[in-house]
Amino acid sequence: FHPDLTGRENVYLNGTILGMKKREVDEKFDEIVEFSGVEKFIDTPVKRYSSGMRIRLAFSVAAHLEPEILIIDEVLSVGDAEFQRKCLGKMNDVAKGGRTVLFVSHNMASVEGMCATGLLLKEGTLASQGAVTQVISDYLADDLREQGAVFKDTAGVVEEVKLMNGEDR
Repeated sequence: FHPDLTGRENVYLNGTILGMKKREVDEKFDEIVEFSGVEKFIDTPVKRYSSGMRIRLAFSVAAHLEPEILIIDEVLSVGDAEFQRKCLGKMNDVAKGGRTVLFVSHNMASVEGMCATGLLLKEGTLASQGAVTQVISDYLADDLREQGAVFKDTAGVVEEVKLMNGEDR
């Protein structure tokens, strides 16, 4: 967003940058603003917005596009619980509409609730792919290894986790 422009002006600017025609932004404007929850501040310069307000408005613009692929990266790290639920609902609506949602997050509960298939990237390469529960398990096991944990796995159940400091879990 341009900090000196108002929320309203930034909706039009970003909608256009993201490929919407002015007419499309006009048609969806009220829905975008209502979804974002910043109605009272829409004519205020964005430089006066909190970072959360900016993210809410930016997500709202992007979510009201109609792309074939919607890429969402850590949007749920800001905003209150109600806004996070709205975001998840919107992403589910997009997915149910036959479009692809690429949801990037470190919040495993959200990933598990949103996704059926997962991809785990490590240092830019594909480390794991498959059912989301398996990919989450791979991610968590890799995270434990990076922390210096030693563990044994029997039939998918972690029996023992021993950290390098000798603490058992």
